Amino acid sequence: MPLTRPQKLEQVQTLQNGFDVVVIGGGITGAGVAREAAGSGLRTLLVEQNDFSWGTSSRSSKMVHGGLRYLGSGQFKLTRDAVTERERLMAEAPGLIDPLRFVMPHYRKQFPGPRLFQILLRVYDRIAGNPSRQRLSPAETLQWVPGLATENLVAASGFTDAVTDDSRLVQRVIEEAEADGALCLNYLQADTIIRDGASAAVTGVQLRDTGTDGQSFSVSSRLVINATGAWAQALQQADDDKTRIRPLRGSHLVLPFSRLPVSCSVSLFHPRDRRPVFAFPWQGTTVLGTTDLDHDGDLSREPAITREELDYLLEISATLFPSSAINVHDIIATWAGVRPVVSEVSTKAKGRKPSQENREHVIWADNGLISIAGGKLTTFRLIAREVLERAQSLMPGFSLRDDSTPVFSPPTNLNRPPGISHRNWERLLGFYGPALDKVLTAGSHNTVASSDTLWAELAWAAANTGVVHLDDLLLRRTRLGLILPHGGQALLPEIRTVCQPILGWDDHTWEHEQSRYLGIWQTSYSLPSTGGEAA
Repeated sequence: MPLTRPQKLEQVQTLQNGFDVVVIGGGITGAGVAREAAGSGLRTLLVEQNDFSWGTSSRSSKMVHGGLRYLGSGQFKLTRDAVTERERLMAEAPGLIDPLRFVMPHYRKQFPGPRLFQILLRVYDRIAGNPSRQRLSPAETLQWVPGLATENLVAASGFTDAVTDDSRLVQRVIEEAEADGALCLNYLQADTIIRDGASAAVTGVQLRDTGTDGQSFSVSSRLVINATGAWAQALQQADDDKTRIRPLRGSHLVLPFSRLPVSCSVSLFHPRDRRPVFAFPWQGTTVLGTTDLDHDGDLSREPAITREELDYLLEISATLFPSSAINVHDIIATWAGVRPVVSEVSTKAKGRKPSQENREHVIWADNGLISIAGGKLTTFRLIAREVLERAQSLMPGFSLRDDSTPVFSPPTNLNRPPGISHRNWERLLGFYGPALDKVLTAGSHNTVASSDTLWAELAWAAANTGVVHLDDLLLRRTRLGLILPHGGQALLPEIRTVCQPILGWDDHTWEHEQSRYLGIWQTSYSLPSTGGEAA
């Protein structure tokens, strides 16, 4: 049985010899560092001030891709690393990271034309070692994408990347880290880095429990990894004046699949700013995104889509799919995430558009505190290993596990239960790996409403994944709050019946958590207010 959150807290507070490494930040980067550290034999603690994947890593565009756009802008190394990792992840965890066909339509006198794009795809395929490039005629394009705008359509380019549930990806990586001995705790905030008075070397971290009683305590460690993304400079300033973290917001719309039925990811450059925007299938819905704007809001508050972004995304929908006539009444939910992009501080970079920023990661080191920001969802493993390589001088005798060691353990050999479709079974194998047998015995195999989510998944997550609040369960452990109308409000009585006893909440607590969840959903996952700012 996995340790409960109170049991983990007790272990952290009573561990006599401290930790080899404390990782701050429970997104994909922090989870990746904890996975590689624990897998390499280090006593590892991961802490997250909110919930696991609360920030960027539950609000991404869900793509595990090589970054074709980055290849187009000359970022060859980033593309090569991402393509290699994409292939590795699809091989290790099918069902969690799945191939997705992309179609880029080409219209007369619009850049890029089919010839140039095919040249770019030829290089992309060569890097991947897995050719998927295809040129489609207008008729073939409409077979892939019915309802696509046809005026001046001259061709389309097809290629393959991958898609995931980003929050479940983080959770699986954390579960693998815990299987190798890491302690991973959400709602445990790092308030202060503790240093030796004489040498200023890191000696530990002051922590505060934000999930229950607010208690503060310290843990000892000579190495602290600051993987807090957009929050990174709150704990450590850059060690030079040449870079800064530039928070960029990307927002998305979730639409009923019946209103915009796409079987592949369809991309088009937005007529307003020539940025690529995608419509793609995800968890039984269609997602439209993303935007790319400076985010000036308080990072401690959940970001939300603005009216400007809503109009921007509806405009590309009308351009790509004019016959669908998508409008605000069709929208099931929205989400907005903040990307921690590392920007240059220079005269040359001044005024640079968000979409022109480099997506490479940057590492800063300061006497036992190593901070990481930037990078891509796809390359989390490579980033983690690079961070730990930088830390080797602090740990004599430490060596990273072999680079070929898998991130994910394979699922146990199970037979598909009756009533679960082949497609959903593949998803379950990828989502839960070795834990799937326990997931299946946790509850009913019926699906929740129109989703693929089993009631058993909901029950298992409530019991085993450190759920502290109802939004943890409905927005991140499962995605019911994103794919069901009104955040699944109509289903809350049934969810209460299943989950309240498991969570051990009395009626007052449940009602408080339900009110909290619906407030969060209304503020950050629904439509913006009419005044142009986020609700």
